[in-house]
Amino acid sequence: MLELRNITKRFGDVLANDNVNIVVKAGTIHAIVGENGAGKSTAMRIAYGFYKADSGEVIVDGQPREINSPHDAIALGIGMVHQHFMLVSTMTVAENIVLGAEPGSQAALDLNKASTDIRKLSEEFKLAVNPHAVIEHLSVGQQQRVELLKALYRHARVLILDEPTAVLTPQEVDEFFAILRGMRRQGKTVVIITHKLSEVLAISDEVTVMRDGRVVGQVATKDTNAAELARMMVGREVLLRVEKPDADVGTTELLVKNLSVSASDGSKRVNDVSFEVRKGEILGIAGVEGNGQTELIEALAGLVPTAHMTGEIRLEGRDITRVDARSRRELGIAHIPEDRHRRGLLLDFSLAENSILGVHYRKPVVSTAGVFLDNQAIRKRAAQIIEDFDVRPTNQELPARALSGGNQQKLIIGREFDLRPKLLLVSQPTRGVDIGAIEFIHRKLVALRDAGCAVLLVSAELEEVTALADRLLIIHEGRIVGDVDPKVATIEEIGLLMTGGGGKH
Repeated sequence: MLELRNITKRFGDVLANDNVNIVVKAGTIHAIVGENGAGKSTAMRIAYGFYKADSGEVIVDGQPREINSPHDAIALGIGMVHQHFMLVSTMTVAENIVLGAEPGSQAALDLNKASTDIRKLSEEFKLAVNPHAVIEHLSVGQQQRVELLKALYRHARVLILDEPTAVLTPQEVDEFFAILRGMRRQGKTVVIITHKLSEVLAISDEVTVMRDGRVVGQVATKDTNAAELARMMVGREVLLRVEKPDADVGTTELLVKNLSVSASDGSKRVNDVSFEVRKGEILGIAGVEGNGQTELIEALAGLVPTAHMTGEIRLEGRDITRVDARSRRELGIAHIPEDRHRRGLLLDFSLAENSILGVHYRKPVVSTAGVFLDNQAIRKRAAQIIEDFDVRPTNQELPARALSGGNQQKLIIGREFDLRPKLLLVSQPTRGVDIGAIEFIHRKLVALRDAGCAVLLVSAELEEVTALADRLLIIHEGRIVGDVDPKVATIEEIGLLMTGGGGKH
């Protein structure tokens, strides 16, 4: 159905695809896996016309095709759903789906016809969604269905999905996989770019493994396993589970009492939350995204105006409720934000400059006089973080936006770990991070815990938060609805609590 033949693509000095060959059979679900920077998204973006290959061919239905833009790809029946959804939040489902392919004359947009067509498609592929609903009122899972419908509305026969389950709950993943299997039964061809090996094994027919811009293997899913795929991806044996000794728990580091956080419209995003995090433990918080986790972490980091907060926050017994973010960092609080672009990096600044954010006023980053930045000290610090956290490319003069999402994440994590914090607030630590780096970050988090740091961990990856956490709270609609032992509770029980079921634990 789709073949990439001898595809090579450079971005400046970076060789993103090196003579890549991928064959995707019609009517199959084909997974493409690899570490960050392996070239998997680049290869598929070439197939979709987002990028133009320097050399090589894209073959569709056995014929070489000239694909110079997504418009060309769509005309050939290729659709792509990107990791970050391309939807206009203030428009309806129907308006988003027809955008760029509007039915009716140029003078009159026929939204009624569009709504009828969308309803037929949604019934045919079991993608239940209301054509008249506004995007900003839909859950992430429903928004993903809109993206799928957008491609199907344009008669896509091949669907390329980039990290499609990154923001879904376990229940939504199950529903999503049922939809994909239905599409396969109806003759559609699906390509999934992912790093979740358990999902690759559950859903795909064939797997292509990429490493350092090259294809290192293409295997039938039934003939492989997670350990073999991980070894091909990384080039070495990878520990696929978190190994950690029992926590040596100390005194209370962080105490939160009756904390509420309101949005600008007055609605409560965090509602009367109380808990403690002790030295030497990882307290996990699980929940469907958008249930108050973001506001909770940002309130603890000092990023929420005090006018929008009630309750009490104490660090080692000291009331820090009204203390600003910079002072909290001085007191020993580090923060790995969930949105690395909005909160974690200055994308046009170099890696070296980003490595000192939050400590740019401290020695040794500033000169002895405390006035000028010490470039030699900055370069030394950046080089250490880049080496310790395997940030690629290693050129610290590059702007942060030149890095893949996973390498941007490693830069932020390295910077925050370097603070040697008393309390680490960490949201989605491994989002978009490759499997080798996930293993590395998990070890670092456990080592930080074992050194006596208190860690508050928020993750949408249930396997991650249950494996790392010593205690686990579940949040739903801004309230703590469960307090469970992650060694005992099942994923299904936690998932039920996350969606408001299961009662108070």
